[in-house]
Amino acid sequence: MKRNLAILALAVAPLIAQTTAPAHTRRPAATAAKPAAQPAEPSYKDLKFPPLRPVQIPKVEDFTLANGMKVYLLEDHELPIVNGTALVRTGNLFDPPNKVGLATMTGMVMRTGGTKTKTGDELDRELEDIAASVESGIGETSGSVSFSSLKENTPEVLAAFKDVLTAPAFRQDKFDLALTQLRSSIARRNDDAGGIAGREFSDTLYGKDTPYGCQIEYATLNRISRADLEEFYHRYFFPANTMLAIRGDFDPAQMKAQLEKLFADWTVQQPKVPDFPKVSAKPAPGIYLAVKKDVTQTFFSIGQLGGELRDKDYPALEIMADILGGGFQSRLVRRIRTQMGAAYDISADWGANFDHPGLFSISGSTKSYSTVETIQAIKEELERIRTAEVTDEELTAAKQTALNSLVFAYDTKAKTLGRMITYAYYGYPADFIAQYQKALAAVTRADILRVAKEHIDPAKLTIVTVGNPAEFSKPLDSLGAVKDIDLTIPEPKEEAAKADAESLNKGRQLLTRVQQAVGGADRLAAIKDSTSVSEFTLSASAGGMKLMETDRWLSPDHFRQESELPQGRITAFYDPGLAWISTPAGSGPLQGAQLKQVQSDLFRVYWQLLLSDRDPNRSVNALDDGTLEIAGKAGETVRIVVNPETGLPSQVLYENPRISGPAVRVQEMWSNFRDVAGVKVPFAITILQGGQKFADVVVNEVKVNQGLKVEDLERRR
Repeated sequence: MKRNLAILALAVAPLIAQTTAPAHTRRPAATAAKPAAQPAEPSYKDLKFPPLRPVQIPKVEDFTLANGMKVYLLEDHELPIVNGTALVRTGNLFDPPNKVGLATMTGMVMRTGGTKTKTGDELDRELEDIAASVESGIGETSGSVSFSSLKENTPEVLAAFKDVLTAPAFRQDKFDLALTQLRSSIARRNDDAGGIAGREFSDTLYGKDTPYGCQIEYATLNRISRADLEEFYHRYFFPANTMLAIRGDFDPAQMKAQLEKLFADWTVQQPKVPDFPKVSAKPAPGIYLAVKKDVTQTFFSIGQLGGELRDKDYPALEIMADILGGGFQSRLVRRIRTQMGAAYDISADWGANFDHPGLFSISGSTKSYSTVETIQAIKEELERIRTAEVTDEELTAAKQTALNSLVFAYDTKAKTLGRMITYAYYGYPADFIAQYQKALAAVTRADILRVAKEHIDPAKLTIVTVGNPAEFSKPLDSLGAVKDIDLTIPEPKEEAAKADAESLNKGRQLLTRVQQAVGGADRLAAIKDSTSVSEFTLSASAGGMKLMETDRWLSPDHFRQESELPQGRITAFYDPGLAWISTPAGSGPLQGAQLKQVQSDLFRVYWQLLLSDRDPNRSVNALDDGTLEIAGKAGETVRIVVNPETGLPSQVLYENPRISGPAVRVQEMWSNFRDVAGVKVPFAITILQGGQKFADVVVNEVKVNQGLKVEDLERRR
């Protein structure tokens, strides 16, 4: 349980009235008396507060719908709003080992992908117009769909909430967008040194080959398909596996009747969901180092596996952790930050989860040169709290902190209902919080010493550090053997979706529809060469500049690209027997990532791409009713999202190789189709890279069948 540290406002004591002599009164100098002693300033320690009352739990009406869904209602007329959350027993702990990220993606696309009747974008517009929201997500041990609405819009918003919960569409374009966003997060995961320390600490303790310690990789994402999301959803989202809590300005009887009617047709049944996997990790003592030379401080996490909230010793362990590093008066802060002047921040927490062990961690950052000294001081403080009782003052302050935090955890009906449904979700007794409050109040100094001895073993600590060892005042191995942490991110590799006879046949039919929509396959096949001139306006994050690009293509595989940049012209030419690039700095062979980029552009030449069913080296597969995947034998894959109304291609998605770092997912949105030689061609393109806006493209000119020759394209000028 993560505690919210609360700072109580201290009342100012009344000023003490002081009587002074009138200004005209004089005493002889020889007999002048010494000034009267001033009364001592009042101290916050003199303030007296009554003991905290037991947490008051408001009345919550609970019942089960005919379809098996458990419902909790909390009437609250303070504001004219209604909020609700459906908790579903699922989580990323159920991810298949080779498809880590499946649950996360399912939770993302449930909402963004819209429902059977409305796209996610349509839902966005409708909900924004009435100041409402519907959101979804899946975490480690739970999934959720929530809503928020003004009282007068409750029926409309409840209907949208119900559709997202019971009939998500998982549209391919939003699937691809989620894939892009998760890939982008992988690419950035080593940017934050503090995040690395926490991640590696957790993964090491739980075991990197277990559901609790594995992480999403490019390879696991590439194995996930839209069909996998649908399958995951159908396995876990059903009434008997769902708990719904609603709070707000409503009449409970009317709300109950409304819910019975609304969910009457959701009668899906599935076998009972299995228990979450048990934590199988064994102690992983040792010192681990991730070298990061671009930081001027060392980030660290030190500790071991913790426990569960229901453990009898958890209240004492929580208070022990607060005494160690819970605030400015804690032992670690006073010694390492105040006395040594080493740590920038440091804190301790005895982590406990509802249904599996959490992590006991001492985390923070310190000046690079004091890394070894800081770790040594932490180990000494751990040993000290195991060998002698804490002081009465330390115990009192820590207990007050823990007990006072409960006030703020239940200071609103929303928080109270949230905790109640969470306790019910994990099988805790209804009066758990009252039991916990009593246990905190009963903790003694002897309890702190006992649990510290029983639960902490300094010889078995896992110590994870992230920093630049060249800046340490002492070598890290002076504390013991050091194990290196490899931060390398495995390179992504795009894999085509699985295809069968049915999906391939469906793909050909969908591509035929696209061909007819743009003007016909024969007109596409009649185009033997093309020249296009486009103006790119890059977003601020991409440089904010403008550039012109001219692409020339000669059937079947000759391609020339000229880019006019502020620093000069860059020209690239490719055919199977020759590839070169010319820049203001000189020219040379086209190779590496630049060669792959040009080959990717050639693979996506408009006329050829839409005739992929005529190329024996390409396969055309339907991912759903509106999405094509075109794959080449060399591993190229391009996805085309088809406008369901017009049949025109509206989006194209692909991987773009980069000179440094992993490939980036690119999404092009096509619009403003115009006629070129009887074929409709997009003249406006918006490009996203890694889920972020990259450029707006305006196509100024497209010419076809000009009689281009190979020498026109390969000429170096």
